[in-house]
Parts: sequence; C-alpha cells; structure tokens
Amino acid sequence: MRTFTCSCGGPVYFENDQCFQCGRKLAFDPNHLRMLAFNDADIDPDTGIWWGGDRSERKGYRPCRNGTDYNTCNWLVEATDDALDLCLSCSLNEVIPDLGVPRRINLWYDVEKAKRRMIFTLLALDLPIIGKRHDPGGLAFKIVADGRLDGNQIGTDEQVYTGHFNGLITLNLMEADPEMRVQMRESMNESYRTLLGHFRHESGHYYWDMLVSGKPVLEDFRTLFGDERADYRASLDAHYANGPPADWGARHISAYAACHPLEDFAETWAHYMHMVDTLETANDSGTQLSGRELANPLQARTLQLQFAIPYSVDFDRIQADWTALTHALNRLNRSMGLDDAYPFSVTPIVADKLHFVHQLVHPL
Repeated sequence: MRTFTCSCGGPVYFENDQCFQCGRKLAFDPNHLRMLAFNDADIDPDTGIWWGGDRSERKGYRPCRNGTDYNTCNWLVEATDDALDLCLSCSLNEVIPDLGVPRRINLWYDVEKAKRRMIFTLLALDLPIIGKRHDPGGLAFKIVADGRLDGNQIGTDEQVYTGHFNGLITLNLMEADPEMRVQMRESMNESYRTLLGHFRHESGHYYWDMLVSGKPVLEDFRTLFGDERADYRASLDAHYANGPPADWGARHISAYAACHPLEDFAETWAHYMHMVDTLETANDSGTQLSGRELANPLQARTLQLQFAIPYSVDFDRIQADWTALTHALNRLNRSMGLDDAYPFSVTPIVADKLHFVHQLVHPL
C-alpha cells in the first residue's frame, strides 16, 4: 500500500478520514485509486454532495453510508450512481454483524479495513470485481459472529466458519478479536493468521472459479497443484486427523496448502497478494536493498489511470526482490526479539506456483 498525499502536501494513509496537517476531510475514490481532500466549501449542505477531483474535471461524490452511520468506512460513491449509498467495498456485503453489542462496531471496522485493503490490491491488479447484485455468481461477503464472541449475549450457538462458497466469502467477526485470533492460531498450529490473510485466501477461491475453472489453463494448474477433483471433504478430514505430509515444505507455501489442490491455490494466491502489496509499500517508502530500488508490481494500474502509460514487472524481478525484502524483514524482527515477519519459505516449486498466479493476473 502506498502513502497518499493531501492537497496541502501532507502525507495521509489509506484509512485516514482527515488530514492531521490541515484538517481537510479525506475520502478514497476507488474508481481512480486516489485519496481526495475536501474543504467545507466543497461540501454542498443541501444535496450532501462532496465536490472533488482535478480542477479540470471536478466530480460529485457522496461518502459511504457506513462511514456516516458507523464511522467504519472512508470510501466514496460517485454521485451519478443514484442506486448506491454504499461504496464498492461495502456494497459487496450480503450480511453484516449484529451490532447490538457496541464493541462489535470496532471489530467490524477492523474487518472492513482489512477487506478494503484486499479490494485495493485487486483493483490495482485490474482484476474484475462483480457483486452479486449484478451477477448471481459474483462476489459477496457475509460477516457474522457466533456466541463465543460475547459469551452468548448475542448471536447463536452455531459455530461460524470462515470460508468461501460460490462467490460468498464468510468471515467470523471473532477473527477481529486479537486474543481470540491468537488462541485460534495456536490451537491450529499456524504461525501466521490475520484478517487480511483470510480475505486474500478466500478471494483466491473466488478467482480460481473465475480464471481457472473450465479454462485452458486448468491442465497447467493440475500439473502444478494437483487434481482439484480429489474429494475435498475427505482431504480436509485427513489433514486435520493426520497433519500434512512430512515433505510439505518442499512443495507448498504452508502446511494447510498441502491438504487439497484448491487450498494450495488459495494459499498461493494469498501469498502473491502479500508479495505485490508489501513490495509496493517498500517501493513507496524508498526502500533500497544492495543499492537498488525494489520493484513495484502494483504501479501499472496507477500509471494507466493517471497517465495511460503501459507498465509491467517481470516475475523473476518480483520474486528476487521479495526474497531479499523478507530476509531483511525477518532479520530486523529477530534483532528486536520478535517472530519472523514472514515465516514461510518460497522453494522453487512454490515459486513456480506463484508464477502461475502472476500469469493469471498478467495474461500475456
């Protein structure tokens, strides 16, 4: 994620809704991947329209309703879209949590923050995002909590599982509670478990259906990942009963990836998202290793939107820079007595799988 700039020149971040330097209101325009700043004079009190953008092409916007009602969103809706009062990200929600317990709003904010970061990366990669209101097979989110979160004050005794089915991504609000997430990470023997990681993983299942299933690349997928027609339920049961094969680290990015080809793809997809987003952050921060600026794999969409300039980054460059960056991050963390920032190993086989994802995202 890159750092944005207010019209006053001050740096602002993706989640900011106000510039701390000049006080202007801030909101994100997902159609142009830009942060806009608004003076009080830019906001029409009668229509509620916020006028912003370039002087030569000022547009009317409305803040997302979840921002005005719950302060959980800082994205904009173009005022010309009279059918929407929710932004691109929030309009994909099919179900939101029961907000009867006040702290759930804070947890939901953290969930939405992670979801917007995931959607930003998808937009920056120019991947299609089609909601179910336009296509029954489109993308949607169901964010709910079971009774464990509040000691059954609100909710249901039925356990909610994070997962994906036919474009619907379900996420348990409990994942936003740091203590409960750590408990789940330890109980499932996972070295890395985050909200953003969940969204990226589950989006991988959605894009497998869109980009791989029934497409010419399916045979290449099976060569690398295995046959997805293997019994899914039986594979997961065997994984949880027996654990991963002893040599999983040579062929998979994580132990969970070894349980089934579809999970292997989703884990690999998530790690590709980790790679390109973190490299953009490092590039935007001016990070250099061995005297060389790191690649920015997400720069293409930005340049196309702003200047119509073609731009691409070779996968070998991405992989080399990612390896160098994660080694540096891990050494820094160890110097502080912390766990590795990236506790994974990208073996040659895993790199081939990441390259497959790269080619899906950047077709020749």
